[in-house]
Amino acid sequence: MAPSRSKSGSGRSGGRTPRATSRKKEAPATAAIEVVEEGKGLGIDDGIAIVTALLLVVSILLVDYDWGTHYGGGMFFK
Repeated sequence: MAPSRSKSGSGRSGGRTPRATSRKKEAPATAAIEVVEEGKGLGIDDGIAIVTALLLVVSILLVDYDWGTHYGGGMFFK
């Protein structure tokens, strides 16, 4: 009859102790990111709004001037 082996621990032969290692890799080192806002100047949208407002004011003044000089009924020009 063959000699029986003792079943101690995990049943591995050779008296080796199991190593517990993680299979996950370490997260890569991340560099600090600095957010820098660019200086915002006037864009095309802002320019269109400004020009439209100026044209509206000028047109109101021209119509009022015309009513004042020809019909005597302008608010600013009589």
